[in-house]
Amino acid sequence: MADPEPVPVPAQVREKRGCPEDEDKETPSKKLRVEKDNKNGDPPRPDGEEEPEGGASDGEEEGETFADMMKHGLTELDVGILRYVSDHEGFSGILKERYSDFVVHEINKQGKIVHLDDLSIPAEAEEVPEVEEQPKDFDVLTEEQKKQLGELQLFKNKETEVSIEVVDDTKEKRTLVHKAIKTQFPGLETKTEEKEGRKFIVAYHAAGKKALAEVKATTAPRKHFWPKNRGSFCHFALYKENKDTMDAINVLSKFLRLRPNMFSYMGTKDKRAITVQEIAVLKITAERLAHLNKCLMNLKLGNFCYKNHPLKLGELQGNHFTIVIRNISGTDEQVQQAMTSLRQTGFINYYGMQRFGTTAVPTQQVGRAILRNDWKEVVDLILKPRPGAEKEFLVRCREEWAKTQDPEAALKKLPNKRCVEGQLLRGLSMYGKKDIVTAFGLIPRNNRLMYIHSYQSMVWNTMVSRRIDAFGLKAVEGDLMLKGTAAHVLSAEEAESHSIHDIVMPLPGFDVIYPTHHVGKGYRELLSADGLDIDNMRHKVKDYSLAGAYRRVIIRPSDVSWEVIEYDDPKISLVHSDFEKLENKPAPVFNTEGKYRALRMEFSLPPSTYATMAIREVLKLDTSIKKQTQLNTTWFN
Repeated sequence: MADPEPVPVPAQVREKRGCPEDEDKETPSKKLRVEKDNKNGDPPRPDGEEEPEGGASDGEEEGETFADMMKHGLTELDVGILRYVSDHEGFSGILKERYSDFVVHEINKQGKIVHLDDLSIPAEAEEVPEVEEQPKDFDVLTEEQKKQLGELQLFKNKETEVSIEVVDDTKEKRTLVHKAIKTQFPGLETKTEEKEGRKFIVAYHAAGKKALAEVKATTAPRKHFWPKNRGSFCHFALYKENKDTMDAINVLSKFLRLRPNMFSYMGTKDKRAITVQEIAVLKITAERLAHLNKCLMNLKLGNFCYKNHPLKLGELQGNHFTIVIRNISGTDEQVQQAMTSLRQTGFINYYGMQRFGTTAVPTQQVGRAILRNDWKEVVDLILKPRPGAEKEFLVRCREEWAKTQDPEAALKKLPNKRCVEGQLLRGLSMYGKKDIVTAFGLIPRNNRLMYIHSYQSMVWNTMVSRRIDAFGLKAVEGDLMLKGTAAHVLSAEEAESHSIHDIVMPLPGFDVIYPTHHVGKGYRELLSADGLDIDNMRHKVKDYSLAGAYRRVIIRPSDVSWEVIEYDDPKISLVHSDFEKLENKPAPVFNTEGKYRALRMEFSLPPSTYATMAIREVLKLDTSIKKQTQLNTTWFN
């Protein structure tokens, strides 16, 4: 759940000098049938982006403050987030003033909270069977001979061959020398020659400089021999600060010279946070992974072990959150009432604001246009000039498109052609404006599906708000509950024996049923007003056909605890992180009386739920970037 940021983040996560830099890469995604989102409550965003259109600024733009730019953003009302379940009095507080105020630990499929608490390497990872199998190979060549052979292998000397005299001339000795050269210096061939009554083994290149490719191809596997008794996958805990999961994996894959799809994980985690999760990688040793700890900043790897299976999206049982809300205005009694309600009743399971982007053109509008097959509007919504947070080159690109409708001219205004706008313009220049469907297909699939999932989410939020308005917090006749993975309509008698915590509402699609009471009938009216037919949710393009899914109306967190803390320095961390514990850094010490008050809370949530919506229920405040920025700006001023 990449939660909205209340203020711009000046600090960037960087690697140490000499280490490869980050790269944006397209990432795979899966949509699971019964709403198994892969973030803490959000599906993975492609290319590690926080916003779907690559249009939001990383920092401040000339002439406008961040607060000025965000005045065009969405609020909760715009996406159907309207109601609360508790009747306590809300209070103000600042969410994510620092990224260290939001700490997420994954709960694995065994129900264990994942921590980084051990940087050691498993004993079996230190075995190097290949060295033990051929110890003699390394004895028959002198260091000088190895140097000459190495230079020959890489064409660094002027000689075309290297001759090694066999002093103890036996067939066994010559065999060992032949084998040692071919094993240690791939790409070289050997032959035996007799000169002046003495025997020499001559090493030479069999295929000229083309052999260099063979050298590079064959050297890597030999370096990383994999014992048969070791699990094929190295599992490890990934600790990261202020970095998206896919950004982190792209960095690791570049350091290790692997494709990102060699890594597997159970869900992606927030960017603006400290998070710990389990990752698995195919046939990479713990030593190589642990070595990265020396050159990575804000990333740490540990708790290594070898297993015979990768990880799968959605396998996690949930996430455990430790969250600090700073500068709270509520009394101790208000806090007690709010947190008790959260523990006993829970919160409405709304899709959070990050589901809908932060730019002036909401993602659900693009999704609606896709579902309506209105491709001209899709292009217009993505490329037209807009107010709000925009990088200067995007502003110029949009102005060029509005003026000329020339995709190639607009594309020239973009230094980075891999953003959504660039990919769409590239598609339009290749296929023309008469084949927008194919042109739109150049955008990575994750981005494209995110638009229609955003529309589904807006419909779900809106209908759940109507459901709470109409019937409150009780199960009623016509509601839906799950029996296995199938939805069942409750009778009046069944409703008496069930609670609101059993009730689900559908995301619209061709493979779901709807509540039979009047709120359920509202789905048809809402979709009809948007120009969609609820009875025909299959699209001409298969990717955009919506099957639908079911989602619980109310979520009750587990393991809820909290405390009000007081402090004087707003820059100090109020949570003791796993990395700080490993470094033996002292835990934060709080005052009995302080200049500032903060609420520190802990709770666990199942997958597909948004911690920001739990916080919203406690504070009764709008969690949108627009509102949080206004609150932060007022407080800082």
